[in-house]
Amino acid sequence: MKKKIIFFDGDGTIWYPKKTKHNKHPVWIYKDRRVKNHNHNTTPIPSVLSTIRKLKKIGVVTILLSTNPSPSEIANAYLGNRLKHFKLENLFDEVHATTVEHSSKGEFMLRILKERKIPKSKALMVGDSYLWDFKPAKERGIDALLIKSKYIHEHEAVRDVKTTINKLSDIFTHI
Repeated sequence: MKKKIIFFDGDGTIWYPKKTKHNKHPVWIYKDRRVKNHNHNTTPIPSVLSTIRKLKKIGVVTILLSTNPSPSEIANAYLGNRLKHFKLENLFDEVHATTVEHSSKGEFMLRILKERKIPKSKALMVGDSYLWDFKPAKERGIDALLIKSKYIHEHEAVRDVKTTINKLSDIFTHI
């Protein structure tokens, strides 16, 4: 196995809005003031539970990195509540809310790799957004996969991305 650690995005990768799924970028749900309870209006993406359980079983370290504009303590509590609501809290070795800077996830990845003494070549980032997930990993020399969606082409650089998957369980062909 080539990869020892996999970083996952949250919105659009682990869960998405029930109403729009992968048809519209999931950030809409946080901007829509009519949506009062995000947990009840989102759902884990099919195959998430089985995929991450299988990764854990084969010894892969799983890390959730999800962008959140709230202060760190509030954002991390929000993520913890979300994972508990979906019964996914025991599937991740670490969970971190990252800031609303495109570089934030990349910085987290490098710090975690250094702390765990894992080389970049053994890491993989999986996400649904070119700017927020794919690009920060690639800029730091970390392999990345982009999940296909109706909104995948919101950034023109996506046309050059060769490492895409249709669903989360497709990552096994890349690890």
